[in-house]
Amino acid sequence: MRIITDEYSDIDVAAGATMRAHIFRPAPQGRYPALLLFSEIYQVTGPIRRLAAILAGHGFVVCAPEVYHEYEAPGSALSYTPEGTERGNMLKIQKPLDAFDRDARAAIDFLTAYPGATGAVGTIGLCLGGHLALRAAFDDRVGAAACFYPTDVHAGTLGAGRSDDTLARMDRLKAQSLFVWGRQDPHIPFAGREAIRARLEAVGANYEWLEFNAEHAFMRDEGPRYDPALASRAMTSALDLFHRAL
Repeated sequence: MRIITDEYSDIDVAAGATMRAHIFRPAPQGRYPALLLFSEIYQVTGPIRRLAAILAGHGFVVCAPEVYHEYEAPGSALSYTPEGTERGNMLKIQKPLDAFDRDARAAIDFLTAYPGATGAVGTIGLCLGGHLALRAAFDDRVGAAACFYPTDVHAGTLGAGRSDDTLARMDRLKAQSLFVWGRQDPHIPFAGREAIRARLEAVGANYEWLEFNAEHAFMRDEGPRYDPALASRAMTSALDLFHRAL
């Protein structure tokens, strides 16, 4: 018996420009809450597709957009190699910040109108995607956000010019939120995590905070840093959030 379906849609994001989005949803007919899943810097890889399938299997319509659609051919993903990492990191600071935000708005528009969805939307993301999931949650239509080790938030270095305003705009975060971190993550040191948490407290955010003894990308089920036990615990917390809030 088929449990989920896997398809894609090309979402209009600007005049003459589209963004490929991979859609995973429960196979039974019905309407389900929607999740906007932002990938790492590698786009929609095997681990991201498997994560999307897990979420869909728990009763959500999941939309995973290709975050570098302006620079990479539709359907392409970067490899988990030094070359792929270099390109992903380069594109992260080449793409304008307002283009990331534009894409998020277009994806939320798509999900709120999606025939098999209820209209409730949450965001989830890892690494670069964790940051994008947080920024997308500044949209009042987002009811919940799960941000896994979001990079660049504490340093304000996302997008062209490497000068984002995410920390400054956290007073717009009304969604119930979950932040998950690895203490051994070199990209988000203790001081960076503390700066983010201090800002959440300052704005009175409704949030949960989890820290594990883990490396960066410990959720990725490919490579030496994967920690399946901690990944399972973190996913349970995210699913609890989404079932409660959406």
